[in-house]
Amino acid sequence: MQPKDGVAQLNHTEYRPLEGFILAVTPFNFTSIASNLCMTPVLMGNVALWKPSTTALLSNYYLMQLYKEAGLPDGVVNFLPGSGALIGEVATESKYFSGIHFTGSTATFQSLWKQASMNVDKYISYPRLVGETGGKDFIFVHPSADPKAVATAAFCGAYEFQGQKCSAASRMYIPKSMWAGVLDDMKAMAAEIKMGDVMDPMNFVNAVIDKASFDKAKSYIDFAQDAKDAEVVMGGKCDCSKGWFVEPTVIETSNPNFKSMEEEIFAPVLTVYPYDDEKWEEVAHKCNETSPYGLTGAVFGRDRMAVEKITDILCYAAGNFYINDKPTGAVVGMQPFGGARASGTNDKAGGEFNLIRWVIPRVIKETLVSPTDYHYTYMK
Repeated sequence: MQPKDGVAQLNHTEYRPLEGFILAVTPFNFTSIASNLCMTPVLMGNVALWKPSTTALLSNYYLMQLYKEAGLPDGVVNFLPGSGALIGEVATESKYFSGIHFTGSTATFQSLWKQASMNVDKYISYPRLVGETGGKDFIFVHPSADPKAVATAAFCGAYEFQGQKCSAASRMYIPKSMWAGVLDDMKAMAAEIKMGDVMDPMNFVNAVIDKASFDKAKSYIDFAQDAKDAEVVMGGKCDCSKGWFVEPTVIETSNPNFKSMEEEIFAPVLTVYPYDDEKWEEVAHKCNETSPYGLTGAVFGRDRMAVEKITDILCYAAGNFYINDKPTGAVVGMQPFGGARASGTNDKAGGEFNLIRWVIPRVIKETLVSPTDYHYTYMK
């Protein structure tokens, strides 16, 4: 991206790396994200301090070995497993701290942001704070939608990767007239799939990442089973005898503000709110206001005018929005990824906007004929 030239002048922009290091804090759930977060700043000429997830050390270590084998010089990416709190504290106190490239929990990112703000007077430059945090991603179904498409999107969007995606479908708003049939289709899919060891590629559902995730998912399921305004209508079984396995689960609720409609779970648990068909516009506004997040969402419908209206209502509810498709599966270069509100800074990993965050532009004007008279035109 270069500026225009003027009369008797040449203008160009050069893109310089930041004056310091980038702290890359990476999650467990996608190894490719770990590569993206530390290598994107490196592609733009920076060095990275890479803090990998404690539950993904082996895969991230293999990545680091790949970098070295490919010829990456020592000191460009600095692989540093350890306490996130300690590494974050030390890194943000350095005068050379130039930015954070982060994917993880909202609470952790907010903590790092606060640490950076407390030390802002120490830094050479204001740091670039780029983060993708969490989501409470939705599927909104209009009465004109194709029920089979809705069932497939809900099942795959909620249960692929055990729901351990920032973009995973976690809440669904569906017309009452359609819900029974969609639920039957989802139950049929659940009866067909296999659940087991990740080493078998035919297993559609595997274990969640660790005991803490298992316990959290189970607590939401238990809460729904005891609630008066919700019930578990599919799955719900949790088995930790041979791993942290949680069945694909559907919670049905009559309360659009039910706990599992609002809070991120990060597990194969989908909460569904069936609504009166004629109230779809009112419920769309409710969908927009329910969650603090704004990462991904989807609308299903064959009435194009209604779909356009719902899309407008949910304008700020998702940074990645899907029409008649599940709210997961963004592809680099095609659907740059990120959301706002409590979901992050929406700097769109997988797109050119993210790259530009890791450089400092310098605009250079070269005058071909230098002025020799101080008088401006209006003075003559």
